Amino acid sequence: MGGAILHGLLQKQMCTVSNITVSDKNEQTLAAYQQMGIQTTPDNVACANAGEIVVLAVKPNIYPAVLRELKDAGATDRVFVSIAAGKSTQEIKEILGQDAKVIRTMPNTPALVGEGMTVIAKPDEAVSEAEFAQVQSIFSAFGKVAILPESQLGSCIAVSSSSPAYVFAFIEAMADGAVRDGIPRAVAYELAAQAVLGSAKMVLETGKHPGELKDMVCSPGGTTIAAMDSLERDGFRGTVMKAMDACTKKANAL
Repeated sequence: MGGAILHGLLQKQMCTVSNITVSDKNEQTLAAYQQMGIQTTPDNVACANAGEIVVLAVKPNIYPAVLRELKDAGATDRVFVSIAAGKSTQEIKEILGQDAKVIRTMPNTPALVGEGMTVIAKPDEAVSEAEFAQVQSIFSAFGKVAILPESQLGSCIAVSSSSPAYVFAFIEAMADGAVRDGIPRAVAYELAAQAVLGSAKMVLETGKHPGELKDMVCSPGGTTIAAMDSLERDGFRGTVMKAMDACTKKANAL
């Protein structure tokens, strides 16, 4: 996810490679960023001290160790942007200090192609309006941004951050069905992916309810309504909602 944010920033020319420093313990990971001209270091403290905004792009279970490392080194006078599921602002502040500037976000990987969706929790008074606006502009550079109370971030993970995986699986399943019926695989992937892309744009740009758009495709006695009948008989919508519920419960359990 950190890589997706970085590539999105560069693609939209929000900043240059000279404005970015990446820290990682993996030498191969650092080498890949070095080839892009990005400054790298294996030292998290040096990385944090190199900029004004620190994106904590590590797995949730690693957060405590990284935060304690920064706290012990006194590198806590930055704006810290969290992208971790299940790590509340208060949990982060309990390590960095109650005066720490923390902004929780839930981005997703389509940021890599400039079509990300990021939910940002409105921060407390430790973060200035200018700092909050700057973080919003960063995530807006590679997609859309929604501002919600932090209490709703767990639910947003299922519908935004994790959902690209469901969509990829849906595209793969549709392509497999097309291949079964004789369509070359490369063409099948393109057909399925473009259909999903175009459908999503219709929802966003027409302002019509998804159900209305669905009805527009379902001619009486036609092929589409036959497919929808099969999906509904197999619990398509219920299965999706059940999966989202499992995702939300896992996020809250973290």
